[in-house]
Amino acid sequence: MVELPGGAFRMGDAFGEGYHADREGPVREVTVAPFAIDATAVTNARYAAFVAATGHRTDAERFGSSYVFHLLLHPAARRHVQGRVAQAPWWLGVSGASWRAPEGPGSDLDGRADHPVVHISHNDALAYCAWAGLRLPTEAEWEYAARGGLDGARYPWGDDFTPDGREMCNTWLGRFPHRSDRPGGRTGTLPVTAYEPNGFGLHNTSGNVWEWTADPYGPGEYVIRGGSYLCHASYCNRYRVAARSHNTPDSSTGHGGFRCARDPRTPAPEGRTAP
Repeated sequence: MVELPGGAFRMGDAFGEGYHADREGPVREVTVAPFAIDATAVTNARYAAFVAATGHRTDAERFGSSYVFHLLLHPAARRHVQGRVAQAPWWLGVSGASWRAPEGPGSDLDGRADHPVVHISHNDALAYCAWAGLRLPTEAEWEYAARGGLDGARYPWGDDFTPDGREMCNTWLGRFPHRSDRPGGRTGTLPVTAYEPNGFGLHNTSGNVWEWTADPYGPGEYVIRGGSYLCHASYCNRYRVAARSHNTPDSSTGHGGFRCARDPRTPAPEGRTAP
């Protein structure tokens, strides 16, 4: 985890580029206390260790289904499709989809131990945190950490999305949601350290997967941050560091994960080692 000193920072959308309904503004000065936060999202390997130790069953596993992006559906899972989301038909309800089978029955985690775990609900994230002795970051902590020390920038690295033509995060390339222009039409998660870290040493606070926070968005929902591999300027410009969205605590998707936080270590008495 990365230990951060906290302090005052400007939180919110300084460019007026957010969605009105998301309530990204106005920009306001917020102060956070010192805390620590994961340098990366929780990986499949870390989550597997938690499940092995506790026997935890995710909400997706208990409910028997989760949501998979249509271009990622495993061929063997086609007969398990239960339907499409009316407002977003690229999302398929798939029986048997879960963190163990991210693209539905027939898929697995082979070669993805270092990818972010997905199909994780807010409830599942809290269960992991309780086991690990950690917590979810508040929304203010998340944005403070994601900014990496930059004041009011659009992204964790600055204002230019592709500085000098360099790709800085895992978002959609192509015509969303029908065609990916990545090599081989690839889409989906990448390893949690796939791109350069921000100024605080955090990876992928833009793109890859949405991340749960501890804060409620409104009745029965919690704030998610960071955007995902499906974000695109034509549809979901939420890979900006001020962007926010929300979901219900038992919801899970193929682009939803989390990272953990904790309070600072208590200094140990002289001659003793802090826990």
